[in-house]
Amino acid sequence: MKKLITTCCVAAGLLMPLTVTTTVQAEPAYRHPEIHEAIRALEAARVHLKEAKHDFGGHREAALAAVDEALKQLHLAIDFDK
Repeated sequence: MKKLITTCCVAAGLLMPLTVTTTVQAEPAYRHPEIHEAIRALEAARVHLKEAKHDFGGHREAALAAVDEALKQLHLAIDFDK
């Protein structure tokens, strides 16, 4: 049992730098926090629209298309700035 605990601690110790490295590398992607916030909001809105029980007077499909286009443009903007 003691050997198992030691092995787990060593494994966790080896994986810890990978987590820190991943976090540090991900930070430059958030140079535009407002754009990333907009992406998250649009993705949440898309889920709500897709799961809605009604079609909002026929506007759901158009709204989904607009959300998809907005997401595409925001991702292109982020990619352009890399």
